[in-house]
Amino acid sequence: MSTNSSLPGGTTKPAVPESFLGRTLSVSLTVKDLEKSLVWYRDVMGFAVDRRHERDGKLLAVSLKAGDVQILIGQDDGAKGWDRVKGEGFSLRITTVQNIDELAQRIKELGGTPAVGAG
Repeated sequence: MSTNSSLPGGTTKPAVPESFLGRTLSVSLTVKDLEKSLVWYRDVMGFAVDRRHERDGKLLAVSLKAGDVQILIGQDDGAKGWDRVKGEGFSLRITTVQNIDELAQRIKELGGTPAVGAG
């Protein structure tokens, strides 16, 4: 078995691929109460509204940004059942150069409860 593979033009490609290098995080979350979730991400966490997604005057989703991180929160339409569990077994990790203690204090002052991860 060859350790290199041939590419057009006579060049070779290393057998071991380069590690994945992510630069941003974009995620889409389905939420039970879009307005309540918007208040949390915008007013408590400090995300900025990038775009509101509406159809026939009804708000369906909101795109949010904080630095290079993007989150889309979309209103659950009930197609998979209204009582299905959402968000269980799921977490997001967003890094920052900001003072995490100050951010946690702001979250507490605004009525939130910061979670402490193992990472």
